[in-house]
Amino acid sequence: MKLKGKAALVTGGGTGMGRAITLKLAGEGADVAINYSRRAKEAEETVEAVRRLGVRAFAMKADVAVEAEAIRLVDEAAKQFGRLDVLVNNAGWSTAVPHRQLDGLTEEVLERTWQINVKGPIYVTRAAIPHMLKAGGGAIVNTTSVAAYQGAGSSIIYGASKAALGAITKSLARAFGKDNIRVNAIAPGFVDTGFVNWPASVKEKAIAGSPMGRIPTPEDAANAVLYLVCDATGVTAQTIFVDCGVTALHPVV
Repeated sequence: MKLKGKAALVTGGGTGMGRAITLKLAGEGADVAINYSRRAKEAEETVEAVRRLGVRAFAMKADVAVEAEAIRLVDEAAKQFGRLDVLVNNAGWSTAVPHRQLDGLTEEVLERTWQINVKGPIYVTRAAIPHMLKAGGGAIVNTTSVAAYQGAGSSIIYGASKAALGAITKSLARAFGKDNIRVNAIAPGFVDTGFVNWPASVKEKAIAGSPMGRIPTPEDAANAVLYLVCDATGVTAQTIFVDCGVTALHPVV
């Protein structure tokens, strides 16, 4: 039980990769605060699954893109558990906009993507840092994306937002390393969670281009997060690609 007595907050923690991450942390003994924005039923189901593992959990609705709500979320987690040791900034948003269709990058798409994927992690982290300092340190993991490195992904602004989050990860790691707060990231590839309403052909293409002959699962992402939180004690400012080797081993032509 590597996280026994520790407390974690996972944004977007009720579904998909977030749910897998939540359960992975809970399985190592962490109490977990589960944030959601829309899917209350699924979040409460995840809470029950966590409690069956013998640890505490609660779900809280909050829009992390709104600073006041992000602060309220973090403070409630620290209040209920008495501390905050682990933060996983997993909440994100995207919609498919073909890269050549620049007119599809409406002001609404640009603003919402940036608010949730960039400002949200900043707001939540800013609120969490004082609690981690009080606890003597902590671990933060941000969910970026291979889209930040490939010039691909669901939209141009999505890739840009995840690239920004990668830069934020390094800056935070530098700023708080001496406080025993490690900040890292995972960069998942195509994970079939319904995050973006892709047609089946996209999944098939992803599998065909994978060096491992498959796409990453939510469990793969959760395993990487657990490593960064628990075992990577000398690791900070790093990004682990969870893409079954696609980015590193792109096709040779």
